[in-house]
Amino acid sequence: MKIERMNKGEWGKIKAFFDLRTDEGFVIKGFKLIHGINGLFVGNPSQKGNDGEYYDTIFAEKELKDELSQIAIDHYGQEVMPENEPFSDTSGVSNSFEQSSSSAKEDESHDTPSFTDDDIPF
Repeated sequence: MKIERMNKGEWGKIKAFFDLRTDEGFVIKGFKLIHGINGLFVGNPSQKGNDGEYYDTIFAEKELKDELSQIAIDHYGQEVMPENEPFSDTSGVSNSFEQSSSSAKEDESHDTPSFTDDDIPF
């Protein structure tokens, strides 16, 4: 499988939309690359139900989903690295917290619009 098309941008937590071409030749449209609390992950294509909630239209086993995540993140141009790994000392948790707090303060100094969960289209 391979990434057919990837639209990179900034849509709240969504970093890219992409389509996937399977080895059999099927093209599945509507995947999302999302930045969550544990890093980037792939969101499945979804459709809005009558109740206003979004429901996945594609389901995959864990191994296939992990492979898809790796392919999408590589295509996006980032390495998969857990956020806690850069700190090898015993105070890694507190350093990670301090670093995220300081980066949050830096982000506040920029004039970027704030986003809510209502901005995410799924």
